[in-house]
Amino acid sequence: MSIFPKISLRLEVEKYLKEGFMNKEVVSAFGKQEAERKFETLLNHLSHPPSFTTVRVNTHLASVQHVKDLLFDELQKQFNGLSVPILQHPDLQDVLLIPVIGPRKNIKKQHCEVIVGAQCGNAVLRGAHVYVPGIVSASKFMKAGDVISVYSDIKGKCKKGAKEFDGTKVFLGNGISELSRKEIFSGLPELKGIGIRMTEPIYLSPSFDNVLPSYLFLQNLPSVVVTHVLDPQPGEKILDMCAAPGGKTTHIAALMHDQGEVIALDKISNKVEKIKQNALLLGLNSIKAFCFDGTKALKLNTVKDAEGKPPFLPESFDRILLDAPCSGMGQRPNMACSWTLKEVTSYQPLQRKLFTVAVELLKPWGVLVYSTCTITLAENEEQVAWALRTFPYLQLQPQVSVRNFS
Repeated sequence: MSIFPKISLRLEVEKYLKEGFMNKEVVSAFGKQEAERKFETLLNHLSHPPSFTTVRVNTHLASVQHVKDLLFDELQKQFNGLSVPILQHPDLQDVLLIPVIGPRKNIKKQHCEVIVGAQCGNAVLRGAHVYVPGIVSASKFMKAGDVISVYSDIKGKCKKGAKEFDGTKVFLGNGISELSRKEIFSGLPELKGIGIRMTEPIYLSPSFDNVLPSYLFLQNLPSVVVTHVLDPQPGEKILDMCAAPGGKTTHIAALMHDQGEVIALDKISNKVEKIKQNALLLGLNSIKAFCFDGTKALKLNTVKDAEGKPPFLPESFDRILLDAPCSGMGQRPNMACSWTLKEVTSYQPLQRKLFTVAVELLKPWGVLVYSTCTITLAENEEQVAWALRTFPYLQLQPQVSVRNFS
């Protein structure tokens, strides 16, 4: 059920996406009118959270059933005894699904308001509380302990520290303020904890903040699917080219029973540290993470590097996962995107450069899985066509796109 407006996009971007979506195959299969309806439905779904919260079980440390039992107890505490089912995915045995309850319509709006940034608002719709850095505005006399209505500034127009805001805002639910307005906007950098504890969210989703952190990894379903498609095997040497924050990297290591070598690359140092932290937390020792630009991962000379650090010689890896940088516009919920068409289409040169390096690093008959998060397959189809032209010896087997739009 749609309670929010469809995702807000620049006209040029929406037109570009629609042209890609309304390709000959789609129009031929459904007819123009039905294809247009499906595109509008897609845009509406993007502004709403998915129907399920998806978590991956770290099967390296525990069985799925054991973790499922522990999670059931945790959710009972969170929802005050409300029985929320935990479902095991029928095809992906290490995935648990928790239904999202909502939208809930009988929540009374309060006079005291807090405005949060769009990213914070998206997190609230997925079950998070409101943390202080995400708060943009608060009512003049707000005190700790007040019941607060929380709104998302989806277009980024609210000024930091404002006492009221009459622009475009979306109601997210009610919560209890942990701090006063004065404390929130005191300017103290150490204020990073919970500012509003959500008690009546529009969409009721479990919070996974420090919930079974060694056993569970909060991960979108398509991100889990691509690792199963990669199908890593014990003893192999595998490369994750754009690895942060490490969800797919740690999944690869778990599916290999932590036997073999998983190389994770990312060019931003603090993100690499996050990969290392996640590997440590999940008890995985086969992962080696490096701060390195994936486009430079191919070693141009033939002198072997005994230390196993990047760059690497050609044909070094049994399998490679390339989760290439992209617009990320397929992430949900997402109520507004201010990107220009130039920004949306700017990733293709980088993606192709990474793909070219990946092909050179792959062993003969190795497996390369390319994944990305877009709301249309148009760009992916262009990339596949380019890959076939550039590397005619490759055997490409496109996988069915996983779209969690329900």
